Amino acid sequence: MSFTYQPKKRKRAKTHGFLVRSKSTSGRKVLAKRRQKGRAKIAL
Repeated sequence: MSFTYQPKKRKRAKTHGFLVRSKSTSGRKVLAKRRQKGRAKIAL
């Protein structure tokens, strides 16, 4: 059996990064909520 998760920094940033979150309305909502909660990291 092989491991299914093959982590790649670029792929992770391209899907969950700050710029991607900033683009969409829902993504901006996510950022706002995380800021409101006081997260140390708001996005990758």
